[in-house]
Amino acid sequence: MERLSALDAGFLQAEDADRHISLVVGAVSVLDGPVPDQDEIVASIGERIMGIPRLRQVVRRQPFDLAAPVWEDDADIDLAHHIHRAALPAPGDDEALFRFTAEAMETRLDRERPLWQCWIVEGLADSRWAIVMKVHHCVADGIATMHMLVGLSDGDQDDTYVDAIRAGHASSGPVPSSPAPTLNPLRWLKSAWGTAATVASSSVVVAEGFVEIVDSLVRSGPSPLNGPVTTMRRYSAVQVPLATVTAVSQGFGVTLNDVALSAITDSFRAALLRRGETPRHDSLRTLVPVSVRTSDAMDHVDNRVSVMLPYLPVDEPDRVKQLRAVHERLNRAKGSGQRQAGTAAVTVVDLVPFALASRAIRALTSLPQRGIVTLATNVPGPRRHLHVMGRNVVRMLPVPPVALRLRAGVAILSYGDDLVFGITADFDSFPDVDELAGGIQEAMACLYAAARRPKSARKTPLALVRPVEDAQ
Repeated sequence: MERLSALDAGFLQAEDADRHISLVVGAVSVLDGPVPDQDEIVASIGERIMGIPRLRQVVRRQPFDLAAPVWEDDADIDLAHHIHRAALPAPGDDEALFRFTAEAMETRLDRERPLWQCWIVEGLADSRWAIVMKVHHCVADGIATMHMLVGLSDGDQDDTYVDAIRAGHASSGPVPSSPAPTLNPLRWLKSAWGTAATVASSSVVVAEGFVEIVDSLVRSGPSPLNGPVTTMRRYSAVQVPLATVTAVSQGFGVTLNDVALSAITDSFRAALLRRGETPRHDSLRTLVPVSVRTSDAMDHVDNRVSVMLPYLPVDEPDRVKQLRAVHERLNRAKGSGQRQAGTAAVTVVDLVPFALASRAIRALTSLPQRGIVTLATNVPGPRRHLHVMGRNVVRMLPVPPVALRLRAGVAILSYGDDLVFGITADFDSFPDVDELAGGIQEAMACLYAAARRPKSARKTPLALVRPVEDAQ
């Protein structure tokens, strides 16, 4: 039996701390028709799911939580408990699909069974159908979940955008090496001094990052985007051509992630204005998960993430200045030690007796944190369209969780030639979730328009520039 890590178990503890949340991650795959019959679906998808050991296992908690929960094979797994069928009301548009997705994700998974669920959804427009898949966050993080979803497709689909981040996440920080054996005392002293300096430097970076994380959790400002959530959810999504995002990235010398977060920033700025709020420099502290998954662990089903907690510049009305501010703040966060501190904290918790660690995690997750306002997570997906049972997956939409008083979360997924933004939000707090999605698309179009202008003309405030038609 394999025990859950402290981070994996922490997602169970966080769910236990708030009866209004369901800590699941998921994706919606939209396929060209015709939809297969139920027996074919259960046989095909069921066979592939059974090939993933973690999806055949249940979580077994230990008496009094004296030890970490374990993964245990479910000898009586019945696919009828996990694979369901539904139909959208006419006309089967995105509004109906998004409403169904929100309702499917808001219900908790039965912990007496393997922690996943799959819905086959008929009745989409243009003779299409969808697969709505959800998995508990204790099973896997975004990258591992995407690997599982890709594994449900036809054929070999190893070509994913995850390759682009492997080098950057090969390690979670500087790793000191021991002084090399040598008979030369000067060389030995030089090597020992270098090792000591590396350890000291790493410790300082981690300590500074830890202080910043604690400060983020303690420091609070009133925000309508942070607070208790209900049990109901809303969902919306929008996709942007990757070529558009790449053009902006190259035009302004920033990363694709900078561009995506800048579009999110502008949309949340509009959301604050719609609520009568004045966006401040500290209005949008954002939880940005960072993968610390090494190259040899890409296929492991578990959670391997740390965090960065930058302030996104919602106080800046000009979109080009927003983009540059996002780039600067992310670079600052990357160098601040937050990621290393998060990794170190998880490592330390794993060394603490689970009876103490579990109670500490539950106490922390039940506190009404007010410092962090939203979530923005980037998941690299397949470079080419997938096929399931011979049907083309024309769209893939990510579905992030809502928890810990974050009333809205955004997941960014690269799929084929598109960058897709999926937004999960609390039902009562975000009746304007579609406007939030539309704001991302509008901001991206405006940035694209600015990137195409001559550099000499980029001094015009971008808030006054209308998007060009071919940027949509």
